[in-house]
Amino acid sequence: MDKSNRRNFIGKGVVASAAVTAAAAVPAAAQDKPTKKVIYRNGKKPDKTPLFNSTVTYGNLLFISGVGYHEAGDIKVHTKAVLDSIQQQLESVGSSMDKVLKCNVYLNDLKDYKEMNGEFQGRFGEEPPVRTTIAAAGGIPGNSLVEIDVIAYI
Repeated sequence: MDKSNRRNFIGKGVVASAAVTAAAAVPAAAQDKPTKKVIYRNGKKPDKTPLFNSTVTYGNLLFISGVGYHEAGDIKVHTKAVLDSIQQQLESVGSSMDKVLKCNVYLNDLKDYKEMNGEFQGRFGEEPPVRTTIAAAGGIPGNSLVEIDVIAYI
């Protein structure tokens, strides 16, 4: 093969390779792109823009904002009520407690850590999510003893 043929061959190969790469990139970009979807309480978008949303999906990820319990009771009552509420929210959108990937727990008082753990233990199945637990300086809004937010998949 002489030099000019070799250059043409290599040039065509580079062009063909670039075309294949570009063609492969288009279907990937054209595939179902994740989109943000807000899940409104009662299924209806509020008239006014809310301060924040309680449940948002992005692709197959589900984000549930902090859930507290604003009634009388000790940390066990509050933790159980919060986890029950989170479970209900997860299941309402096709997820479950065992699909939770990340959990943040905010305690009003760190002295409640052990009793909160007693209610928390086993609620997320045999393979619980990663978790961060802190005592919130200044307390939890609405006088809840605990607030929990989660990230799960659907």
